Amino acid sequence: MLRHEFQPGRLVAGTFLALAGIIYVGDAGDAWQTPWLVVIPLVVGGLFLAGVAGAVTRGIRRRRRSAPGPNHDTPPPQPEAPH
Repeated sequence: MLRHEFQPGRLVAGTFLALAGIIYVGDAGDAWQTPWLVVIPLVVGGLFLAGVAGAVTRGIRRRRRSAPGPNHDTPPPQPEAPH
């Protein structure tokens, strides 16, 4: 059982921000040289993709909630009056 809803937008944002952090750690540890300008498009692009993923997810969830079920046309059963 899930404890919360899966939110792919947050997953995408977290992945890109973690990647930016790894790039900076590698640069700080002298594993490689990274120009400072490289990380800005990475973070902005990741946030853009996260926004798109969040909007698509919201649209899908709204459509599923508003879709009629198999017994949507039948009225709910009425309780019987006591005799």
